Amino acid sequence: MATDLAPPPTSAASISGHRRRRAGLRDVFTRYRWLYLMLLPGVVYFALFKYLPMYGVTIAFQDFLPFLGYSGSPWVGFKHFEELFAGPDFGRLLFNTLFLALLHVVFVFPAPIVVALLLNELRVNVLKRTVQSLVYIPHFLSWTIVASLTYILFAADFGVLAGWIRDFLGDTSKIDYMAQEEWFRPIVILQQLWKQTGWGTIIYLAALAGVDPQLYEAARMDGAGRFKQLWHVTLPAIRPTIVVMAILASGNLLDSGFEQIWLMTTSLNRSVADVFDTYVYYSGITQGAISYSTAVGLFKGVAGVILIFGSNWLAKRLGQRGLF
Repeated sequence: MATDLAPPPTSAASISGHRRRRAGLRDVFTRYRWLYLMLLPGVVYFALFKYLPMYGVTIAFQDFLPFLGYSGSPWVGFKHFEELFAGPDFGRLLFNTLFLALLHVVFVFPAPIVVALLLNELRVNVLKRTVQSLVYIPHFLSWTIVASLTYILFAADFGVLAGWIRDFLGDTSKIDYMAQEEWFRPIVILQQLWKQTGWGTIIYLAALAGVDPQLYEAARMDGAGRFKQLWHVTLPAIRPTIVVMAILASGNLLDSGFEQIWLMTTSLNRSVADVFDTYVYYSGITQGAISYSTAVGLFKGVAGVILIFGSNWLAKRLGQRGLF
């Protein structure tokens, strides 16, 4: 009878294991309490400004009326998404956004890698630090300043670069590059290259600093020159970093950057300048279509999540380490 009332040994073992896990977690929190305290502001920021506002995406499925609020506005389901996909602007917006994304992948994404590799080859520390500082500075300028500088350089009447181009081509006619549709995308990509390349090199320079010098010594003993060392040692060593950055960048392919595009848009180049980011502003703020613009933004956000998971899956299928 006493054996029937005794608890099973597996139950005692599970309770003991649970207590050990709780004690282990308590020890971890106690040991790294200052790190968790430093993490707290970031967690609060994301909770308040990233996750809590996500409740507002319900507006995309309503005919939202501010005076009725979330609960009083009528529910319309996928009406606004149907209007977006069937509307005359969707094809143009998608093409403009994807074309800018393609140019970004081809020109802007590899630029920090190339600059980091070039800086890594410099052996004069003073020159290396000077170049690093010069390429970092544009990152700290706002897009308003960048757009103003672009206007000064490319203005038809007094633009410095516009004048040099006229003199080089021997053409006396004045071309307003800021208003030409065919010049909008090249100028936008040049702005991104100038502003973002230097800052992006920080991550790749940090990855290059972690490459084992003995690998280079072994490559030199095998007769490898500078180019072969770069190809067979340096690039394979930073390949995981490149893959992770590519996965993170894939989620922003449809995020063309509202501020830059909006500052560069004019009435003459709007047909090629309109992207989803600016379209949300025009339809939601200037026209008051709150629910419709929320649906556009939600579509862009869901597409970004799908791109991240898809690129992570593709990286793993190709034998690389994914983001998760």
